[in-house]
Amino acid sequence: MAEAEATPPGIAKDREYGYASCKIKKYKHCYNLVHVCPKFCPYHCTVDCASCKPICKCDKPGAVCQDPRFIGGDGITFYFHGKKDNNFCLVSDANLHINAHFIGRRNGNMKRDFTWVQSIAILFDNHQIFLGAEKTATWEDSVDRLALSFDGEPITLQEFEGAKWESSGVSIVRETSTNNIVVEVDGKFSISANVVPITEEDSRVHNYGITKDDCFAHLDLGFKFFSLSNEVSGVLGQTYKPDYVSRVNIGAKMPIMGGGKEYETTSLFSPDCSVARFVGNNGFNNDIAMVEGLTLPSLSCTSGIDGQGVVCRR
Repeated sequence: MAEAEATPPGIAKDREYGYASCKIKKYKHCYNLVHVCPKFCPYHCTVDCASCKPICKCDKPGAVCQDPRFIGGDGITFYFHGKKDNNFCLVSDANLHINAHFIGRRNGNMKRDFTWVQSIAILFDNHQIFLGAEKTATWEDSVDRLALSFDGEPITLQEFEGAKWESSGVSIVRETSTNNIVVEVDGKFSISANVVPITEEDSRVHNYGITKDDCFAHLDLGFKFFSLSNEVSGVLGQTYKPDYVSRVNIGAKMPIMGGGKEYETTSLFSPDCSVARFVGNNGFNNDIAMVEGLTLPSLSCTSGIDGQGVVCRR
């Protein structure tokens, strides 16, 4: 029988789309079998091992993907567009604060920016994690575009599936050899992060106006939280409150979360949005100020050309 005939539908035969595989050994029929991601989530999927089918990561609670499309802890989908070149708090709790830096383009026919999450800063205890997508003109799946740092020091992950970095209860593991990781902090959270581009087809369909000098590489994110308090806030965080009632119009074609000003922060590492709950350990804010003013010899993070995001170079 020819190989093409023997390959079940959905099993990877080429790499035009992203891919994923089951990593649970007890599912022998599916373990390590590589699947092509569905066309509606071509760069960010996972495999349901029981059914042995690829599913979209961005269709689960805790997802922050695309032109930011959120799925809250309450399961309700909404959009929060923010503003390009600005920072917004996604989650703020007593000992966890997550900010996001938005990049974007202005559409002259609209009253808002097209925006995407280019990087996030995670603050907890007296630590900070930076995770960002490096600016790139031409996208290649085989080229890693992740920028990572822990407490101001750059992290280098070897480029193979399963490569792991650990320190102070933090682990970062590559899901694939490039552009796809999981960040975990014991007892606090797990974050899946994928660096993805805006494709020519995306730009054409949505009228993004993407040019050949920048494919607007950005992050598609999936959050899981293990110890949030009932006082948690932030664009995403508030949706995990037991008594939270969504204020978006869920009947709208594109339900919008407003209130950009209350979530805006003065910088990526500043836990100072008006709804901030973050306290952290004693002296934490002093540490943040010191790190923000530091020019690292091996990792320099600055504003990109014409304000397009944060560019980190080793």
